[in-house]
Amino acid sequence: MISIEVRELSKEYSGLLVLDKVSFKIGKSEFFAIVGPSGAGKTTLLRIIGLIESPTSGLVIFNDEIIDYGRDNLNLRRKIGLVFQQPILFNMSVFNNIAYPLKVRGYDRNLIRNKVEEVMKLLKIENLGEKNALGLSGGEAQRVALAQSLVYEPNLLLLDEPTSNLDPRNASIIEEVLLRINDERNTTIIMSTHNISQVEKLADRIAVLNMGKIERIGSFNEIFNKSNIPIFSRGENVFHGISRISPYGTSIIDIGGLQIEATFKKEGYVTIFIPPEDIILSLNPIISSARNSLEGRIVQIIDMGSLVRIKVNSIRDFYVQITRKSLEDMNLKVGERIFLAFKASSVQLLE
Repeated sequence: MISIEVRELSKEYSGLLVLDKVSFKIGKSEFFAIVGPSGAGKTTLLRIIGLIESPTSGLVIFNDEIIDYGRDNLNLRRKIGLVFQQPILFNMSVFNNIAYPLKVRGYDRNLIRNKVEEVMKLLKIENLGEKNALGLSGGEAQRVALAQSLVYEPNLLLLDEPTSNLDPRNASIIEEVLLRINDERNTTIIMSTHNISQVEKLADRIAVLNMGKIERIGSFNEIFNKSNIPIFSRGENVFHGISRISPYGTSIIDIGGLQIEATFKKEGYVTIFIPPEDIILSLNPIISSARNSLEGRIVQIIDMGSLVRIKVNSIRDFYVQITRKSLEDMNLKVGERIFLAFKASSVQLLE
């Protein structure tokens, strides 16, 4: 088990301050979530804790021992599991992908087989063992990537948006496994996400990270009550309405002149949040599997450096976050007609 303290941690890239004096403590076996918009510094923070990158200043302390980033820290790294948003898999079978971390650690062949079979069963991928990992679906690939990290039973597991863009079934399997290993193995878990409903189900405590700074830390109820929605989401794509269950098992939420479809199932008054980075923008009507689409006009373009936040006026106001390159490629301007689309799975239930 590992406890962690991050003390006055800062990180700069070419003069750009990505993390600004970040401080927090995580207890042994705690499930700790870091929420915030794209560009907030979540991935950089995880990479520093995971000993992949070094900080510009500040300290990271594991079990009361200050980490020296000038050393290779190999033994400590082998106690840390890392799962990124985009799985990194080898051009070999699923079984061999999962077995690889054990092979480099010198495990016995029989023990490797037992451990791989055990973790494949845990993640419900036991029928994929002989399949080439590069031919998997996105959800399957992410479960294999998680299996790679869990097979050697790390003391600390770091997850960067582990269920982003996954369908509800794959996301649910991963969430169940994370809760189980946190409870049964006492694994300390740090997960970055912008999925608010997910952290409600999983996290003991939550840190809100925005523009490289910690805005607050607390339980879900302390952070996401009616009057205390974090700055990054307050008023941005937060809507109130009446929800009903559709014949297809989804929810249809009437937010006043506009109906939004969501994958959760709840009736009555609800508050929902749609992450700005989950909304697709197009100059033409969007033909896709996304269950929600509408038309509007750009009323504001907010410069955030490499990212841009766009306010679109439709039946309601929506905020959309894209890269500066996408803005330039599409040549978007204030007053321009635009089309929006987002998946039902992107609609998050706040209450």
